[in-house]
Amino acid sequence: MILVVGLGNPGSKYDKTRHNIGFEVIDALSEKYQIGVTHKEHKGLTGKGMISNQKVMLVKPQTYMNLSGECVIELSQYYGIDPKTELIVISDDVALSCGRIRVRKKGSAGGHNGLKDIIAWTDTTEFARVRVGVGELPEGRDMVDHVLGRYNEEDRKLMDSAIDLAIGAVEMILADDIDGAMNKYNTKEML
Repeated sequence: MILVVGLGNPGSKYDKTRHNIGFEVIDALSEKYQIGVTHKEHKGLTGKGMISNQKVMLVKPQTYMNLSGECVIELSQYYGIDPKTELIVISDDVALSCGRIRVRKKGSAGGHNGLKDIIAWTDTTEFARVRVGVGELPEGRDMVDHVLGRYNEEDRKLMDSAIDLAIGAVEMILADDIDGAMNKYNTKEML
């Protein structure tokens, strides 16, 4: 089974904020594949199903962003998941413009506290990730205000398209073609 974990913060006050794009991708996967993400376990909301002929568990950690690793490690230990080969994490990325995504086989947290916590708990940087661009930090703006802010109308349209791109990337990774996903999604503007 592959854990597909979307990062975000629980609660309606964080809905549709930049930091919650991981939750939005999970919600879109849930809808497309009719996998209800409603089961409460190990500090997360989960749902099991099939995507790209792979058994998956869609996960929305409920620990708040900076403690995402607690949910991931508990699920990994309980279900015997190897984070190096059976984990995909979807997160926001302020280094990418709205509408862009970047697929990676491994890597650093890049300053993202949710990824940092997952790396700390799993003791590895070798897990697949799909980073969804939410727009760079405007000059003079506070990072927390930026990532917890909402999109303007134009950026929201770009983000809706980015969610579709992220779904395609997850599907390719699950079909055992992470290199193909990197080649397709990392090379150019997709929109």
